[in-house]
Amino acid sequence: MNENMNSPRLSEDLQKFSPVTVIGAGVIGISWTAYFLAKGLEVRVNDVRPDLEEVVHTGLKRIIPSLQKLGLPTKGLTDRLTIEGNLERALVGAAVVQENGPERLDFKQELYVMIERFVSKDTLLLSSSSGLKASEIAGKMEYPERMLIGHPFNPPHLVPLVEIVPGRSTASSTVEKAVNFYEALGKNALVLKKEMDGFVANRLQSALFREAVHLVLEGVVSMEELDEIVTSSIGLRWAAGGPFLTFHLGGGKGGLPAFLKHLGPGMNVLWEHLGKPHLDEGTIQLLSEQAISFYGAIEQNQLEEKRDSHQLYVLDAFNEKNK
Repeated sequence: MNENMNSPRLSEDLQKFSPVTVIGAGVIGISWTAYFLAKGLEVRVNDVRPDLEEVVHTGLKRIIPSLQKLGLPTKGLTDRLTIEGNLERALVGAAVVQENGPERLDFKQELYVMIERFVSKDTLLLSSSSGLKASEIAGKMEYPERMLIGHPFNPPHLVPLVEIVPGRSTASSTVEKAVNFYEALGKNALVLKKEMDGFVANRLQSALFREAVHLVLEGVVSMEELDEIVTSSIGLRWAAGGPFLTFHLGGGKGGLPAFLKHLGPGMNVLWEHLGKPHLDEGTIQLLSEQAISFYGAIEQNQLEEKRDSHQLYVLDAFNEKNK
């Protein structure tokens, strides 16, 4: 029987992490839900939206083909799914909480005050926040040592990286537990050595996006052309080696020291000329018009399917290399 037709089974490494409560049924929350279910975990999804059940099931249905291409079992995927609008009921007995709420500090602070009232002292509390620090989010908690960031990249059911970012009060045992959880899921769990706004992946993404916006505003390229340039050059190179390895190899036998010696001065000059655009009303209007012009005629689910398909090709190649 094809593995995709089998029901998801819970591995021994994941048994202690079930059930998982997913708070927030947005894009990230539903993606996490699909992946957790495909790994055999019992999952409760909580959100205050009135159409919660419809949104979750529609989202899962859309993600199932990608899970199958990953070789994950999907038969009976929702057998261990509970959709619960009441936060307390969703949290009772939870081993792990993966929170995916709005990126507002006041909201998250109050949410975690409520969360710790309804979970045991051993529950692992993880936030998918893309920029807020754990130290800030846990600022009003009575027991902040069990809370930390588990930041995925969208969509988390496909992208391997999870940035684990402890706060000032996070216990080392909590960090170890978070690493064990994500690694048991098959993720690349990377613990950052220091808290910083935006963490690492989003800071890199933001820096590239800033220059991309600048080049479009200056009329050097269109938005569509810039996307093509990235996917046909540095995106390909960085997927294979990352920026430091890329430049290390660019230095020939002398490696990165030779590269920096010969090309570093020119790069310093270039850094001085990088753009510093602002996302003001005019910039947002121009970018929005181009986005609608280039991508608006295509249904969003078609764009997502194309993106996911391309990412799966890259993952397949990467997995083949590591066999």
